[in-house]
Amino acid sequence: MALFKFFKNKKDKNEEEPSLNNLTVQTSDKNNTFENLNPENQISQTEELSEKISDLSKNNLPQSIETIQKNTAAEESKKETSKEIIQSLAAEKEKKKGFFAKIKAGLNKTRQNIMSGVEQVLKSFTKIDEELFEELEEALIMSDIGVETSVYIIEQVRNIVKTEKISDVTEIKNVIIKVITEMLEKDDTELDLKSPSVILVIGVNGVGKTTTIGKLTHNFKEQNKKVILAAADTFRAAAIDQLQIWGERSKVDVIKHQENSDPGAVVFDAVQAAKARNADILICDTAGRLHNKKNLMEELRKISKIINREYSEANVEVFLVLDATTGQNALQQAKLFKEVADITGIVLTKLDGTAKGGIIIAIKNELKIPVRYIGVGEGIDDLQKFNASEFSKALFDSE
Repeated sequence: MALFKFFKNKKDKNEEEPSLNNLTVQTSDKNNTFENLNPENQISQTEELSEKISDLSKNNLPQSIETIQKNTAAEESKKETSKEIIQSLAAEKEKKKGFFAKIKAGLNKTRQNIMSGVEQVLKSFTKIDEELFEELEEALIMSDIGVETSVYIIEQVRNIVKTEKISDVTEIKNVIIKVITEMLEKDDTELDLKSPSVILVIGVNGVGKTTTIGKLTHNFKEQNKKVILAAADTFRAAAIDQLQIWGERSKVDVIKHQENSDPGAVVFDAVQAAKARNADILICDTAGRLHNKKNLMEELRKISKIINREYSEANVEVFLVLDATTGQNALQQAKLFKEVADITGIVLTKLDGTAKGGIIIAIKNELKIPVRYIGVGEGIDDLQKFNASEFSKALFDSE
């Protein structure tokens, strides 16, 4: 009985096991089979399948990885660029905000000087009449805006009050602010210094002329401009040495001669240097004498002639530096210099330390010369381009 079971189990087992000749192998494609599989066929089919897998690995997989890597790198680059742009805009906004705050703080004394007088007058009246206008005119004159400009402002206020039928005294303040703002913004054009340019800096001694040149140089260097300085104020003691110090600070070349030498010769050499070294801007310091207008006029004429002859392709600007703390005296200086020089722009320094900043309104109204730069501090970055709308906002923003 045991022997019978043994042979029966063996038979069943043999029936379950397929023979080698009938063996089939299924692939991912149901139509592909290894028929009559033998060792040679098995090896051949396996090698073919291995080659296909190898080709797939070599061709498709690395390409997919490379594509993913490239796409990932591109996305990361976009993220970094966006981040840089956002940071740059934020920094620019903060810088602008900081500069506005600095102007506003610097104009604090001027703001109080102008508006406190106006507000005091307005508190004393309950109706708008001619006496009110006369009192307001006097208040503006006392705040260093000047007679001619104060008369003009009040005349404009009269016209607006009449046209808009204003009867409330408290509204007069906003009308005055509107008139002054329009005066400052009228014909306001941005300075565009094309390369090459020559800037002649003029002004009486003591207004901060050499310091202004140093700060202008720093500003232009920050704009990646190549600058050369000419020490053509050869008559003032230590003027050459001061300019040399500023040149060393900003790492720019300074063309100079001995003290009391011919300013025209200095400018001539500076022009040749600017041309040879492909300078973007040549800034010339000039003598600050004003007591003898004839000599000053002759000197400036000689320098201008040299520049026009030797550097005809250059754009020429003449900047007059004025000290805001001198008030009406600064206006008189500007009028005298205008008689002897073709002034293209005003640089008003020391606005942060004076209550006489209203002089800038008179300069714009009476001289019709654009204000190009204003000084609102002693730091090297505190000489900034004049922006009429920003200045007006800072001047009247008391909050």
